[in-house]
Amino acid sequence: MIRMIQSSSAAHAKAYFRDALSKSDYYVDDQELQGKIQGLLAKRIGIKGQVTKDLFNDLCDNIHPQTGKPLSPRTKDDRTVGYDINFHCPKSVSILHVLSKDEHILVAFEKSVTETMQDIEQDSKTRVRTKGRDEERATGELLWVDFTHQTARPVDESMPDPHLHAHCFVFNITWDEEEKRLKACQFRDIKREMPYYQVRFQKRLADNLIKEGYQIRPTKTSFEVVGVPQRVIDLFSKRTDEIGRVAREKGITDARELDGLGARTRSKKQKGHSMEELKEEWRRQIHEQAVKEGGTENPIVRYAPKKEEKLLSPSICVDYALQHCFERASVYQDRRLLATAYRYGIGHAAVSVEAITEHFKQEDSLIHVKEKGKVMTTTRQVLSEEQRMVRLAQQGQGKLWPLYQKLPEIKATGQQKDAIVHILNTTHRVSIVTGKAGTGKTSTLQELVPLIEQTGKTVTMVAPSAEASRGMLRQEGFRGAETVAKLLADKKMQEKLLGQVLIVEEAGMLGTKDMSALLELTNNQNARLILVGDTRQHASVVRGDALRILNTVGGIKTAEISKVYRERNENYKKAVEDLSIGNVPGAFEKLDELGAIQSIDPMKPYETLVSDYLETIKNKKTALVISPTHQQSDEVTDTIRKKLRASGLLGKRELAVSRLQNMNLTEAQKSDWRNFKEGQVIQFNQNLKNIARGSVWTITQSTARGTLIQNEDKQIVELPKDCSKDYELYEKSMISLAKNDVIRITRNGFDEQKNRLNNGQMMQVLKVSKDGKIKLRNIVSKAEYELDKDFGHLTHAYCITSHASQGKTVDEVFIAQPAATFPATDAKQFYVSVSRGRERVRIYTDDKAQLMDYASQLGDRQSAIELVRRKTLDAVIIEQHIREKSSKDVLSPNQRNKVKENKYPRSKPDRDYEPRI
Repeated sequence: MIRMIQSSSAAHAKAYFRDALSKSDYYVDDQELQGKIQGLLAKRIGIKGQVTKDLFNDLCDNIHPQTGKPLSPRTKDDRTVGYDINFHCPKSVSILHVLSKDEHILVAFEKSVTETMQDIEQDSKTRVRTKGRDEERATGELLWVDFTHQTARPVDESMPDPHLHAHCFVFNITWDEEEKRLKACQFRDIKREMPYYQVRFQKRLADNLIKEGYQIRPTKTSFEVVGVPQRVIDLFSKRTDEIGRVAREKGITDARELDGLGARTRSKKQKGHSMEELKEEWRRQIHEQAVKEGGTENPIVRYAPKKEEKLLSPSICVDYALQHCFERASVYQDRRLLATAYRYGIGHAAVSVEAITEHFKQEDSLIHVKEKGKVMTTTRQVLSEEQRMVRLAQQGQGKLWPLYQKLPEIKATGQQKDAIVHILNTTHRVSIVTGKAGTGKTSTLQELVPLIEQTGKTVTMVAPSAEASRGMLRQEGFRGAETVAKLLADKKMQEKLLGQVLIVEEAGMLGTKDMSALLELTNNQNARLILVGDTRQHASVVRGDALRILNTVGGIKTAEISKVYRERNENYKKAVEDLSIGNVPGAFEKLDELGAIQSIDPMKPYETLVSDYLETIKNKKTALVISPTHQQSDEVTDTIRKKLRASGLLGKRELAVSRLQNMNLTEAQKSDWRNFKEGQVIQFNQNLKNIARGSVWTITQSTARGTLIQNEDKQIVELPKDCSKDYELYEKSMISLAKNDVIRITRNGFDEQKNRLNNGQMMQVLKVSKDGKIKLRNIVSKAEYELDKDFGHLTHAYCITSHASQGKTVDEVFIAQPAATFPATDAKQFYVSVSRGRERVRIYTDDKAQLMDYASQLGDRQSAIELVRRKTLDAVIIEQHIREKSSKDVLSPNQRNKVKENKYPRSKPDRDYEPRI
């Protein structure tokens, strides 16, 4: 992996050199390698060779080591001196290096580091502020010093573990060729692109090791060398385990905070140990562990290169990246796409970083647009899908008679009445009602539907999720409400729509494909389509914020209900209204006045929240705890359950039950056998040959030849290829349940009596039995259910994510939002979380100012249409048809003349695109 750590002053940088980088003060006599000066800027100013303390200090003080003159015009004590970009080997590589007899792994590692640092150097920029300009200019020159270390920091008083890593300290200086002078760098973009550089480094290192005769197995975040046992890797991960333990204790998950935690938990250096002494100690530890396990172990492995069972090509890697990334987004940054393609190629040295990059550059299906220093990318297929969706919606405009010539009496008032009038009066096939959280969209529908039915029309009600349709809507009186998926699969339901009315609740959660299917269906059936939702809440997991696109791009007229009714406190209500229109600072001010934002101790992040939550439920009020990430939610849940148990609020008997956690893989990921591990569980959504719908199978083996799965009857079959849509992959674990526990159903299914269970339902545990039976009660409907301990699709529900909370209403809401959750924080997440309560909201954070900054980020996914709107859309379409050699069939004579006259400009971001590498 790669980490980037800022040095904020000359004193800090010098101390860092003394304590962490230089050979002379490191904790082992002969293990560290002398630092070297690197970079094109070093050559320009005539600095070369090895690093000395005086040279490093001069550069920190902005002084030329040879002339003694200032390097750049500005020298401040508190300026950013530079950044330590440190590269870390996979643990198996470190182990093999220090126990091998030569330096072939070291050479491969340093070559990979140098090439990646040259990538970073090529991307270097400086700010331009002359003559009233405010922009950035590419420079392509940096100066850095690198140090290679071979061990990790020791834990406690033990000797250090093997850990091959390099520190590349980049000084904050570059050469502006246009101004002919040295200036400070602009590192913001480099820091943002660190995941991209990291994968390029990992891919190069893996390729170099394969060429040396090693076999590689990709892991979730990197790779390991085949032949090094996992127990040996774990044996030499003491430092990683230490940081992880402290992080769990303190609730730290953010990468930047983990970097700081590593620095704060360093043990003191040790001196007097030679590398040979360390090697002897490591061999002893390996042998001792092997003896305990009844055998001997020698992790020294090196094979002749293994012939690849399936040869990859650059095209396959790029196709994989496009399929994976564009399943859930319409627009992607080019470097995120490339990083995915590189990662897919790890373990296949025949496909180089350069080859993948070149193929991506030439890929004809992509559209690239430069935007705020980044290159954003979509595909012609995605653009075409969105355009088709918009056309389908626009085709029905003005095509129908109003439902009423003379409006009936309407009881609703204000915006709710206006929305009903809009629906009853419209001549458009498609109409939209947007209602913000807590504005009474459901009560509006409860009056609207009978008024439509009085005209003789039948109303079909659907929603994207089972909890929203079969749960919430049915509970509100819409007895026949079904899921969108059910409607799109059921021909009889579709036939009943002929000339009738279809209402889609929670329409903001529809993606492009489902929205297009609904539009096509209602057009074919001459039916009306009423879309009800909130575009400021969470959108679909799959690609396309369809409702927002129809409104903003398609121009479909919208009736808006914005007056909030859910929140009973006036200031709370106004804060939610502010969030609904994007006024985050105004909302924060009102929440502050309410005392809703509470500062927490980072060392005890959940203590106050848990106490407040327990007090609320003791007062018989409904409560919900929300956090942006699953990991944070699990940690809050553990803390709450411990307090509930200690308070006697949970039953004494606990039952260990299975928990199946959805891996949420894309279809591309499901096509890669390397993502399947022995012991994982597959459950099927459709009937396949020899496989029943709903059946559960366990993976027994996964190789390039195929994946074998076994059911509870010990029947073994091969997982069918090309059926990734028909199953989900789960990790199996165990959780404890006791009486009064609150749980959430995580997949549609049935209980022991064949009663339907909906994904997202909240249940209270009434009883757990010795025979493994669990009795539950639905918190909202009070219906009772019985499950077996192996049901699997359930989890504790004390703390849930904002996505899971959408559509729920409680008396009081508690939001765990420490700095570790900020990368998952945006305006949608914050708005949904805050708006769940009727009476009160409390937000627990250790950095209020930074939380407001993150909560102000819009969170909308850009559409392909919006990306190319700065181009002439007709030009893009024409260019697409020209490439398909079908322009004569689709272009009007006037359009063809414009092509001949070159009045439609070619799509320059496509033609002139060069990946920034």
